[in-house]
Amino acid sequence: MKSNRRIIPKPQFKLQNILQRLLKEPILYTEFLDLLKEATDSLYETPELEFELLLSNGLPLEFDGDFVYLKTTKTPIEEQIFCIVDIETNGGSARNGYQIIELGAVKYKNGEIIGKFESLVHAREIPPYVQEVTKINLKMLEDAPRLEKVLKEFKIFLEDDVFIAHDIKFDYTFISDSFEKFHLGKLLNRKICSIDLAKRTIESEKYGLSFLKEVLNIQVDNHHRAYYDALTTAIVFEKSLLNIDSSKIKTVEDLIAFSKSDSIINNQKKEIKKNV
Repeated sequence: MKSNRRIIPKPQFKLQNILQRLLKEPILYTEFLDLLKEATDSLYETPELEFELLLSNGLPLEFDGDFVYLKTTKTPIEEQIFCIVDIETNGGSARNGYQIIELGAVKYKNGEIIGKFESLVHAREIPPYVQEVTKINLKMLEDAPRLEKVLKEFKIFLEDDVFIAHDIKFDYTFISDSFEKFHLGKLLNRKICSIDLAKRTIESEKYGLSFLKEVLNIQVDNHHRAYYDALTTAIVFEKSLLNIDSSKIKTVEDLIAFSKSDSIINNQKKEIKKNV
């Protein structure tokens, strides 16, 4: 006799589930390895190798005795190194065959720039409109290092720092997809969008980088060049940090959560006007 009982498939368990757990509490290392075994997006057969992969891909894990925890849940903002990144590309997506033509980044910690990364990247094609905006032409890229070399050097520079960009979705995704293309893993660094944070800390009509430069009187030239836009973003980020409530927002994860919160300045102003 055929059973009418419906078989419910077991829900897929992903690494994202582990991250959500880590945001709440440390996990016993042996349990952590068991969770990695269950993860459907694991790349290695042994959880120990998978754990090492997480570290090499920038997930900021640390041990406290027998427990694994996310460093950013305990690290005060002033003790964290933030890597502020900008890229110029010759198209919209690395998955569609486009590539980075310039990569710039600065490391920021407690009010100081403590490191910088800047490189053009060899390319065979740059659309005219990209050349017009960036002022980067093929002649400039003739002797530039190949993309794989630049990505390897940047991965070493980035380490497990918190990744910041002005429009995080584009820069983070493009670099992560580029890493995967050259078998360099993918980005698992914790991240903050400086646009999102600015919307919650800086009063402005618009939040594009060029507009914020004017509003905040930031004196950095060469707009649409990777290093200089990264430097500008670092200043915007610093201005945002000055406007947060440090009595409530103390750790890096507090800051990440705040950058995604409902506390958008322009929305609050609209609500006040509506109720007056």
